[in-house]
Amino acid sequence: MDPNVRPDSMERITNFELANKFIEEQVAAVRAQVGDKKVLLALSGGVDSSVVAALLIKAIGKQLVCVHVNHGLMRKGESEAVIDMFGKTLEANLVYIDATDRYLDLLAGVSDPETKRKIIGKEFIEIFAEEARKLEGISFLAQGTIYPDILESVKQAEGKKAVKSHHNVGGLPEDLKFELVEPIKLLFKDEVRVVGEALGLPHAMVYRQPFPGPGLGVRCLGAITRDRLHALREADAILREEFANCGLAEKVWQYFVIIPDIKSVGVKDESRYEGWPAIIRAVNTKDAMTATIEEIPYAVLHKIVNRITTEVEGINRVLYDLSPKPTGTIEWE
Repeated sequence: MDPNVRPDSMERITNFELANKFIEEQVAAVRAQVGDKKVLLALSGGVDSSVVAALLIKAIGKQLVCVHVNHGLMRKGESEAVIDMFGKTLEANLVYIDATDRYLDLLAGVSDPETKRKIIGKEFIEIFAEEARKLEGISFLAQGTIYPDILESVKQAEGKKAVKSHHNVGGLPEDLKFELVEPIKLLFKDEVRVVGEALGLPHAMVYRQPFPGPGLGVRCLGAITRDRLHALREADAILREEFANCGLAEKVWQYFVIIPDIKSVGVKDESRYEGWPAIIRAVNTKDAMTATIEEIPYAVLHKIVNRITTEVEGINRVLYDLSPKPTGTIEWE
């Protein structure tokens, strides 16, 4: 049986009873796999890696070393929040690495989304390898891979092209030195949340908005530049703030801003002003395999448009993406 294929007989995890059974099984499996060795966990602070962290702490305790890499593609204030939550509140064994310049130098001039994903994934592994050399007994790399990552990264039938490769699946180099620990790789996102609640994680953490491994790197479309990346981060922060203010943050599964590498003519201070468009995307889904569009009240949209175009340097238009999945994917790249 292929360990990367979910068995047809596997029951969907919809309640705490099933979640606790899954947790017991995975704790036993992790202990059997790891033994007395140490594990590095790629901790982004998102739902998936947070649930994996809780599972591994339950299974192997201090044998777990959590590594948070700031690749410079995080949302505004995100790395600071990860440090505060895991390093201080949960007192996890946390290593913080600021690799912003390292990543942005590697990504300079790279416009192909698959190439960007693979660069980001490869650099993650290299950074973990560097960290492992500083520690003794590191033999395993834990990841928050979930089933949609696998489904979208491999060809499911002859003649079908993969949707995209995820940094934790298709982006891994062939000479990977670590053995992988991926306890939730056969779960869909809604199941991961049930498991997280059963593990006792805070509601805000369990229902935190999903964020792709490559971060803003796949929302700053085309070749990434520091000025456009800064504009994207600021516009995204405004969107998240306004969604929270009007009650949409808990209602919408995922919402974010995209900035393509194009400019259009606008007007600012009675003068010609060339700027980027900011594209808003807000979708609802249960399993991330299909998605519907959230209808945002016009009053909210107008406020968001006004704030982004007046507060964020370099943006002169705001658009709203109304494409469901399929035919569009949730992310643009």
